[in-house]
Amino acid sequence: MRDKMKVLQHFFARQQPRQSNSLIIKSGFGGLTGIALLGLLSQSTDSLWLMAPFGATCVLLFSVPASPLSQPANVIAGHLLSTSIGLALHTFLPMSWWAIGLAVGLAIAAMAVLRISHPPAGADPLVVFLESPGWDYLGFPVLSGSIILVLVAWLVHRAPPVVHYPIHVVQQTK
Repeated sequence: MRDKMKVLQHFFARQQPRQSNSLIIKSGFGGLTGIALLGLLSQSTDSLWLMAPFGATCVLLFSVPASPLSQPANVIAGHLLSTSIGLALHTFLPMSWWAIGLAVGLAIAAMAVLRISHPPAGADPLVVFLESPGWDYLGFPVLSGSIILVLVAWLVHRAPPVVHYPIHVVQQTK
């Protein structure tokens, strides 16, 4: 029985460090601001600026901004690549379980190869297959929305307590 409890504890252990209340409030404010801004732009311009995966993008941008998965290249290029794969496959393949699975799998593999993994972008091919948007979807909401969210993250993380976003990586020479 003790061994089973240890196994359960192992699976349910929280690895994420505790954050200060001010950072928690700032994270929620960032998500609120980013999504509300995209919603306002959608309403005022009659253009689509929102898509469901952006909610998950906000979790990464505002709660774990130091993660490699939260960096601008990952957010913007990950969404663009995954949506492009979804649109391309949806153009040539039937709406079926295996085509959706193939689109998601290819998006994940392509992001990994290019080192631009962004987990919320893994849902983009699902959105494409379920909603059947045209290729203009890449501009609105994918590109425009991801750029806006990155800019909001950049601004929000400059407010106290300041968080360095995007992270600055020093290239090591061999």
